Amino acid sequence: MSISEREESVTERMPGWAAVRPLLLRLHFYAGVFVGPFLIIAALTGIAYVYTPQLEQAIYDHELHVPAAAGSLSLDRQAELARAVVPDGTVTGMRPAPTATDTTQVIFDRPGLEPSYHHTVFVDPHTGDIRGSLETYGSGQALPVRGWIDTLHRSLHLGDFGRLYSELAASWLWVVVLAGLALWLGKRRRERKARDLLLPAGGPAGRGRLRSWHGAAGLWAAAGLLFLSATGLTWSLHAGSTISALRSGLDWTTPSVSATAPPAGGADVGVQAVRDATARAGLSDPVEIRLSAKAGKAYVVQQIQRGWPTKQDSMAVDPATGRVTDTLRFADYPLAAKLSRWGIDAHMGLLFGLANQLALIVLAAVLICLVLWGYRMWWLRRPTRGGARFGRPPSRGAWRRVPGRVLAPVLVAAAAIAYFLPVLGASLLAFLVLDVVLGLRGREVAR
Repeated sequence: MSISEREESVTERMPGWAAVRPLLLRLHFYAGVFVGPFLIIAALTGIAYVYTPQLEQAIYDHELHVPAAAGSLSLDRQAELARAVVPDGTVTGMRPAPTATDTTQVIFDRPGLEPSYHHTVFVDPHTGDIRGSLETYGSGQALPVRGWIDTLHRSLHLGDFGRLYSELAASWLWVVVLAGLALWLGKRRRERKARDLLLPAGGPAGRGRLRSWHGAAGLWAAAGLLFLSATGLTWSLHAGSTISALRSGLDWTTPSVSATAPPAGGADVGVQAVRDATARAGLSDPVEIRLSAKAGKAYVVQQIQRGWPTKQDSMAVDPATGRVTDTLRFADYPLAAKLSRWGIDAHMGLLFGLANQLALIVLAAVLICLVLWGYRMWWLRRPTRGGARFGRPPSRGAWRRVPGRVLAPVLVAAAAIAYFLPVLGASLLAFLVLDVVLGLRGREVAR
């Protein structure tokens, strides 16, 4: 019997899992080897980002905090004092001091700022003293240190090109995790002891013990890593736009209050009157008041607490009368919008405070260990003779042993995923090309 005939005979007798396992092993191996460095960078920069709330409070204590005192100036007066510091800017929002020891933040749009950046002036609400002014980033008004680390985590300060690194990491993380879970659970499926599945094995140091630690730690961290992958993709350059379009099509977008105001009926009542009206209507601090220079637009006052319980209620106020014209409660958000808000805030370490931060640090540390253990296992697979520098990869040609009834839907699913996650699709194609090149090179060497 020829080799090909023997392979076909083995394939016919091979059950589904035994045929699929080598393919998953090769996918898990290649993805881990090539995407591992990007995962490590994302994990390290993510750990740095987790600490940014504490860093902001320490570094910008003078701008953020004031001595407690009785009484405060009106918000309109505070905005006027801030305008004197930024004469070329336009006030777009204010964050009134939520406590007696906080400053009021007056947010400006200013010529020359990069997209998504603002100029924020910090005002002592009791005396009107200007405590400082800083460039802030994004809707969350991240201060410079957080903005710098956030950009490092997202794009390594390389612009849109750099965003490919984080999208590559987020796109492959879920693939590596699911493939690893299948391999670990499939290998242990006949073992009845939960300890062998959930806890790493002891014994002498070596590849077997490393694999046990790799598998057990990956099992415990799988849900968290899948969560980080899914939420990370929502910020990505290419997949993020696809996800946004999908959410819009399914009506899963975050609702907003109607900011259309009735025809002007008098002078602008001012920021303080707007805040007083929303406070009487039950909108508690902390809030951001958004101003619009366009006629026919209402003030929008939005709660900005993103911890638990989440406070994201918002109200629109007629600038001419100071009357609340529309109210949107977070409790009335669609479930998908709530999950999106909670998911993003948990990814940023904001939802559950210190507990959330610690969980993210542990997850990132486990991810780094998983990648390093994987590289170590690869190193230990290298032949002991011949001076080989790298370990052997799993055997080629695994896809030929997968039954057609299994391979066909896998290929269709891969094509669909590649369409929605283009960076994943392009890198997968690159892996396949590299695999073919290495295979041809191996044949030449063998000849």
